[in-house]
Amino acid sequence: MAVEKMSIAKALNESLRLALDTDPKVLIMGEDVGKLGGVFRITDGLQKDFGEERVIDTPLAESGIVGTAIGLALRGYRPIVEIQFDGFVFPAYDQIVTQLAKMHARALGKVKLPVVVRIPYGGGIGAVEHHSESPEALFAHVAGLKVVSPSNASDAYWMMQQAVQSDDPVIFFEPKRRYWDKGEVDTESIPGPLHRAVTAREGSDLTLVAYGPMVKVCLEAAAAAQEEGKSVEVLDLRSMAPIDFDAVQRSAEKTGRVVVVHEAPVFYGSGAEIAARITERCFYHLEAPVLRVGGYSVPYPPARLEDEYLPGLDRVLDAVDRSLAY
Repeated sequence: MAVEKMSIAKALNESLRLALDTDPKVLIMGEDVGKLGGVFRITDGLQKDFGEERVIDTPLAESGIVGTAIGLALRGYRPIVEIQFDGFVFPAYDQIVTQLAKMHARALGKVKLPVVVRIPYGGGIGAVEHHSESPEALFAHVAGLKVVSPSNASDAYWMMQQAVQSDDPVIFFEPKRRYWDKGEVDTESIPGPLHRAVTAREGSDLTLVAYGPMVKVCLEAAAAAQEEGKSVEVLDLRSMAPIDFDAVQRSAEKTGRVVVVHEAPVFYGSGAEIAARITERCFYHLEAPVLRVGGYSVPYPPARLEDEYLPGLDRVLDAVDRSLAY
């Protein structure tokens, strides 16, 4: 067993390196991914080792980057596209939702588009406008796209491998404020299927459901609640499309209370679908309504206010208390 301790950024870099080394049809494309190694250095050293024809610095044109990746995929390549920041994806949104997501169905299953679109997302880094968005629900709503987000280094390493090997397009949201969080990665043992939720912490009184950057916050909340005698389970979804509703249901039936947490605005967020589905499935097991904690329905604020905007420990614990008070 080869276990290494590495940051999420390093795990992604090692996973991309392995993908390039394993399959000559794998390409990486994006703004500054080559010589610079990406603004977060996720692709650091890859162009040097694999050449400019495999790790391609593109013009500043997200629609063109994704459109080119679609053409390459049609010719048998497996492109990995980097969108430099979350708010920059919208010029490519048309290509993603009208072409990338639809081609498999349009061709009656005869054409596959194995494209991975990497998007650093979320706040917490003190960035300027358009650099701290959480647009995952926009993509999870689109049939034909897989949407995933790792919360730790091990998942970052293995979920990237699985995304690259997928014959369907995958939107891979990387929690940018967690890039430097470290964890153990077993590079020889696949942890499980790409879209399976995992229990990050066992509990019996209430379930916190989260993904990506909010999993760490929920684990901290569960630890704080434990000091007050409350047993809180944390479920890491890992995938927003498809969602492992069976895992959420099992936990909901076990604890009787569910709080869904994400950075994105609560209004029309992923938590709304989870709350509705779990209410349908678990109505007679629930001891309280499914509650949601998330961002506010406003444009992402300037950096000096983002601590007020982002769901933190206090807001999660407040939801825990409200749920347990029913």
